[in-house]
Amino acid sequence: MRRRDFITLIGGAAAWPLTARAQQPPVPTVGILQAGPAGSLPEYSVQLRKGLSEMGYVEGRNLALEYRYAQNQLERVPDLAADLVRRRVAVIVTLGSDVVVAAAKAATATVPIVFEMGGDPVESGFVASLNRPGGNLTGVTSMNAELSAKRLGLLHDLLPQARRFATINNNDSPAAPLIVKVLQTAASRIGVQMELLHAGTSAELEAAFASVVQARVDGLVVSAGPPFSEHYAQVATLAARHGLPAIYPSRDAADVGGLMSYATSVDRVRQAGIYVGRILKGEKPADLPVVLPAKFEFIINLQTARALGIDVPPTLLSIADEVIE
Repeated sequence: MRRRDFITLIGGAAAWPLTARAQQPPVPTVGILQAGPAGSLPEYSVQLRKGLSEMGYVEGRNLALEYRYAQNQLERVPDLAADLVRRRVAVIVTLGSDVVVAAAKAATATVPIVFEMGGDPVESGFVASLNRPGGNLTGVTSMNAELSAKRLGLLHDLLPQARRFATINNNDSPAAPLIVKVLQTAASRIGVQMELLHAGTSAELEAAFASVVQARVDGLVVSAGPPFSEHYAQVATLAARHGLPAIYPSRDAADVGGLMSYATSVDRVRQAGIYVGRILKGEKPADLPVVLPAKFEFIINLQTARALGIDVPPTLLSIADEVIE
């Protein structure tokens, strides 16, 4: 082989890795938007990554994740959503709050959005229909408003002599009107009264509980979303301090001392991760039906029941998915 040919061959070989690298597609970035502080929904992050992994996407290998936390300051959410759009993320994931979904929707009509929310996405105007979302949004919903009636029923089964209940709701949430409507209808059906109270921030929880005590209610139905979902320990402590039986929309609350919880399984967040993977592979949100809840968990904290002086009926214990001793 001539020397010039040999040098040309070596030079071409040296260029191969550079050429190959230049032809590799860029790693997609997924933006994750939450209303609460970092670390407030740890199991959500685990399940989201699990769903992404099932679709072949692993952070640090072929996927980047950009987190934005509003630190429970909901007025910051629109700016955080707009920032993710400016970053040109491939998909935006909204976790844990209908307020966050609304902000993401307002920020972009083109970037795909996968939501994990508690309300009805059709009623809230996020999608055209559950089967055919029709725009740039799809995802999973726990339909918390509808489940509020079930929670009230379980609390009434625990306290069959009770006639006066209350709910603490965040009136700033898009789901609030439907939750109120569902609870009022359910209360009328079983012949009890329902007091409606508001708390939009953690600082307002103390005042809301003071109003609950003043109204002399027998039991409390706690709503989903902020500020409750980021402060279940505070809510459970306030309920215990005032001797108030309460039921919650997340098992996280029962784990930190809440009396009872009835909620969809956190597996729904894994489903959201799967949808993100499908979109990254080329599917469109408009064609992906909204996933409805299929798994439910009823948790009773027997230790809290004893502290409140409540004897939990065997009928409730028998249908509980878990009893915390």
